[in-house]
Amino acid sequence: MSPLRTLGALATLSAITALAQPTPRNAGLDEDFDERPWQEQKTQLPAYPKPENLVQLHVASTSFDFYVDAASVTVAKDEVVRYTLVARSSSGAMNVSFEGIHCKTYERKLYAFGRLDGTWAQARRPEWGYISRVQPGSQHSVLADDFFCLLGGRARTAEEAVQALRLDYRPAAAR
Repeated sequence: MSPLRTLGALATLSAITALAQPTPRNAGLDEDFDERPWQEQKTQLPAYPKPENLVQLHVASTSFDFYVDAASVTVAKDEVVRYTLVARSSSGAMNVSFEGIHCKTYERKLYAFGRLDGTWAQARRPEWGYISRVQPGSQHSVLADDFFCLLGGRARTAEEAVQALRLDYRPAAAR
């Protein structure tokens, strides 16, 4: 091959390669912003629940009575629904916890436990864990499926979630 032809072939190959590479100016414009890694926001513990703010949550498969503190329900930019849950046994024992549900991944997290003196104790291992689909009647699956998360994994607003809880708005088969 003549040197002139070799030079022409190299120039053509170089031009094709340059066209196939994104330039710094437009690099990344086609990226899907929803595919960025999810990052949880830092959260503050809410005020301890007051009896007048408790909304009963009907969970059929348990002997406990569950309540959500309506004043504590939030939905942050990270799309986690955070809330205070109160569980009472038939003997009167009470557990208070501050938790979160990440609707897109169907996971829950325990942030803190309530103490008898009205203060919070941070959970020792606040880690995300899947909500069991094996036991669909758990308090967490009822909260996620019926009140906090819309189809497609999107979190409701705090106002919508509290209104749904107050109206017990869910499918009749789930009541």
